[in-house]
Amino acid sequence: MLKMSTLFLRTLRDDPADAEIASHRLLIRAGYIRKIAAGIYSWLPLGVITLRNIENIVRQEMDKAGFQEVHFPALLPSEAYESTNRWSEYGPSLFRLKDRKGGDYLLGPTHEEMFTLMVKGEYSSYKDLPLSIYQIQTKYRDEARPRSGIIRGREFIMKDSYSFDIDDAGLELSYQRHRDAYVRCFDRLGLKYNIVEAVSGAMGGSRSEEFLAPCSTGEDTYVLCPQCAYAANVEAMVTRVAPGDPSSVPALEELDTPNTPTIDSLVAVMNQRFGGGYTTADTLKNIMLVADGTAIAVLVPGDREVDLKRLQESLGEVHELRVFEEEDFAKYPHLVKGYIGPQDVAKSGIKLYADPRVAPGTSWISGANKKDRHARFVVNGRDFTPDAYVEAANVRAGDLCPQCATEIVIDRAIEIGHIFALGRKYAQALDLTVLDHNGKSQVPTMGSYGIGVSRAVAAIAEQRSDEFGLNWPLEVAPAKVHIVATGKEDLPFQSALKLATELEAVGISVMLDDRRDASAGVKFKDAELIGNPVIVVVGKALADGKVEVRVRASGEKNNVVLSDALASISALLK
Repeated sequence: MLKMSTLFLRTLRDDPADAEIASHRLLIRAGYIRKIAAGIYSWLPLGVITLRNIENIVRQEMDKAGFQEVHFPALLPSEAYESTNRWSEYGPSLFRLKDRKGGDYLLGPTHEEMFTLMVKGEYSSYKDLPLSIYQIQTKYRDEARPRSGIIRGREFIMKDSYSFDIDDAGLELSYQRHRDAYVRCFDRLGLKYNIVEAVSGAMGGSRSEEFLAPCSTGEDTYVLCPQCAYAANVEAMVTRVAPGDPSSVPALEELDTPNTPTIDSLVAVMNQRFGGGYTTADTLKNIMLVADGTAIAVLVPGDREVDLKRLQESLGEVHELRVFEEEDFAKYPHLVKGYIGPQDVAKSGIKLYADPRVAPGTSWISGANKKDRHARFVVNGRDFTPDAYVEAANVRAGDLCPQCATEIVIDRAIEIGHIFALGRKYAQALDLTVLDHNGKSQVPTMGSYGIGVSRAVAAIAEQRSDEFGLNWPLEVAPAKVHIVATGKEDLPFQSALKLATELEAVGISVMLDDRRDASAGVKFKDAELIGNPVIVVVGKALADGKVEVRVRASGEKNNVVLSDALASISALLK
């Protein structure tokens, strides 16, 4: 029983100055977490109980699915990560340190290498597979911009599991088993969520899906089709564009266009000169970027912006991507800033990428690679040829669904889970092999599956809070019932303690507000702020032998005879 007279708890009436979203604000105000540094939080008793409740749900569903729990240290030697190149590929996001002997170590951001090596050390035959093992553990990533409280921190708790199969058919089964287990987890957590296509990114693999909890302040943007239910993270959204017909397009024509270094100024001049009809969508942006130290050019329509995250995922093995700066232009003096066109990029040795909207046969207005000069009737395939097509342009509401061509809608969400069909990338890098039924050495195929346990606390808080405070689902709440004793006399407090004891005896967890020095108003506000599912008030109604039972989520109130309260509350919880 959590007695508030002795509970290590301090609620706050005012919002923290740096809290931008509801979960961050309310978890601090209700005494669940406290900030230590940017992206680093301590957990108070209520927070620990809530966090452990979520861990228990995840653990129960993992065990029920037949997965086995293991545990790795957070402090790891660098050798395995050097074997997979992630010691360098992780870049500044990796916490690196040395021991007193000068050995390189890291704080684990994820544990693919450790899981692979564990299986390598224990198993050697196809008869040992399939295998799925998991852990619930603290991870560390040196986020450049920690924000949104515990949603994007530098230290966080994650459930990560890995499957090992002898062939791709086995991987498909393991992937589906994890997918089904995730559905059960998030249903029990009371979350609204969508399962969307995603990109594998640096993790690699052939298939990837995210579990996203819709939230207006979420960090992820995803698309939904109202017609065919297609859903994808914006990075995984595929653009379907038909090729153009250049047969009637005149030859490329250079134009004198002084003082038009921007798209808008160029369109204004074109409309003035040729009688209107031109829009920014008729122009072509040639964006100069540096990808892992190498200059590249990316073409997008003039009415679109380059989505760097989407582009980076599309490029694949690119770890650092940035826009050209003045010092970069200095290295390529033939590039005329503001007037760059794709016609002569190949001559400079710069690789040319194009968004799918810049389709073969389409005609554009572009820079002419000369100051104050542009060109129109610049045709893809005739006047320039991209080296490759990449998803580079930003996705907008109203874009067409790649499956049924219906206009898509865009929403924001918090990523709460991610599953990957990894394949053999890590097994090959770390030389994990088993003997097949013919006695031949085979490399197993792997799957990787993550749930953000600590960020699930925030996701639930975002979805289920209101203007009064938190509102936890039954299995997540610190206590199922919050009993508030009010008044100056002993009887309400004695009756509240007796009811609390009876509830605990039948397995119903209780938080009892037995504080004598707090007013009824303060107690009621705290009960709503803390967010347990059922609030029972033992006070004025006791004169008639009754207590008030409130449902936190709906606000419904009923007076119940005290002698029937145990049965009534038990029935309500069921």
